[in-house]
Amino acid sequence: MDPEHGAHCPTTPRSADPLKQQTTRSKPTCVRSVRWYTMCFVNETSNIPELLAVSDAAKRLGVSEQRVRTMVRKRLIQAHMLGGRWLIPVSEITNIVRYRASTEEKDRHRVSVGTSQLVALSFFSGAMGLDLGLERAGINVVLACETDKATRKTIAHNRPDTALLGDISQYSAAQILDAAGLTSGSEVDVITGGPPCQAFSTAGARRGFSDSRGNVFLQYIDLILTIRPRYAVIENVRGLLSAPLNHRPHSERGSDWTPADVERPGGALLHVLDRLQDGGYFVTFNLYNAANFGVPQSRERVIIICSRDNSPVSHLIPTHSERGLYNLPKWLTLHDAIGDMAHVEHNHHQFPEDRLRFYRLLGPGQYWKHLDPSLHEEALGASLRSGGGKTGFLRRLAWDRPSCTLVTSPTMPATDICHPTELRPLSVEEYKRIQQFPDEWEVCGSITDQYRQIGNAVPVGLGQAVGRAIVRHSSGQAAEGLVGFPYSRYRDCDEKSWEARHRPNFGSSLSATSGGSLATDERNRQLQLW
Repeated sequence: MDPEHGAHCPTTPRSADPLKQQTTRSKPTCVRSVRWYTMCFVNETSNIPELLAVSDAAKRLGVSEQRVRTMVRKRLIQAHMLGGRWLIPVSEITNIVRYRASTEEKDRHRVSVGTSQLVALSFFSGAMGLDLGLERAGINVVLACETDKATRKTIAHNRPDTALLGDISQYSAAQILDAAGLTSGSEVDVITGGPPCQAFSTAGARRGFSDSRGNVFLQYIDLILTIRPRYAVIENVRGLLSAPLNHRPHSERGSDWTPADVERPGGALLHVLDRLQDGGYFVTFNLYNAANFGVPQSRERVIIICSRDNSPVSHLIPTHSERGLYNLPKWLTLHDAIGDMAHVEHNHHQFPEDRLRFYRLLGPGQYWKHLDPSLHEEALGASLRSGGGKTGFLRRLAWDRPSCTLVTSPTMPATDICHPTELRPLSVEEYKRIQQFPDEWEVCGSITDQYRQIGNAVPVGLGQAVGRAIVRHSSGQAAEGLVGFPYSRYRDCDEKSWEARHRPNFGSSLSATSGGSLATDERNRQLQLW
């Protein structure tokens, strides 16, 4: 059993118990401190190992102190109780670290097997939330692609028969097809992926395609146009809708600054649309709140679906609505997702005491504004005078609403995600439930790794809605759309409304050679420089 990965991951070697070796002095009946113990014994014998407190072991492993104590209690780590404190030999922690490094998942190919299902190749797979949704809709994901070490272990453990590759820039289309057990020239039904979104996120620097992660986005588009699947799916953050082709930092904008075409909002997405449409694809997209698809979480993401089959794929069909509109069931709540988990063993990070003292004053669904006004300055410090609504500070979730958007860590001050009634952030197990991963789905790595993988994932229910739209279109079924349905908090985010608002700002297209727009050759030159 790998103490870092849980009960179903590979075993790690356990070191011998160094403290059981014979020493020249008997063990004291009462040890008051680690320092005292070290002074009395470590200097007198070489048999006594260097010892770590639980807090130091947790830091070296990148897990919580609670997780280390659980590992000790389950005898997954050798430890010794001295003076009421657990002490852990450094060799134990070193063995775990070495084990992690020696068990990196290698690329692997899939043995070709016939299937009557639609076949999908997954890129930027992460913990496979989108892929699990596609599978529930009847699409067979035969290849995953991921570079993060912990995430690759997650994929390999849960999908041992799925081909696994790394950085997409390191493989040709032929090598990818070969790894998937497909012959060159084989028909690929679906290519799906969520290229790194940080380059377009409104919470970041928004370097877009000038960011290395933005360039990976373009490589993904190239791959789609080379393999030419019947369908392609692109998932990304809302910021993609407004990202320029080239972002100029605010510090570099003078008082008389006028944006060039490549600096206008929407240029990045227009460039992507032009390339896909020039490649023969019909493209539809919208900004979707996952809560409208049976996910107990309010999470808005752009989903782009491309079709090579002579007609566009319809927008996703919602299964729920916030207030029961269109005779649909109301949104699922946090209680629906995690209300039965009181007796589950939870693994989680901890809030610092300077935040816990305020959480003791807050109830379900409350945040810093519900504190007595005399405490606001003390609770938020300098952030109190910063811009924005600051709704993520000292935030307890409500039982009767969907969860907020899960982020990669629930303990960052500006995006706290606290349990409705307990004095802790949501646990890894609760994260999984909210993102709709099966309870048996093992997420490997440290607690920090697990939070990151689950927080970055596409909710399974949203992935299933994508899969259903593709399966319906592939089988020729007419889509029954809901006219006027509020897919998200924002209006005019579908492809027709969005293009009508943004395209005129660039002339007829970004590739036009007149009207002040950027010429194709110049755009390509700049992209190569980026």
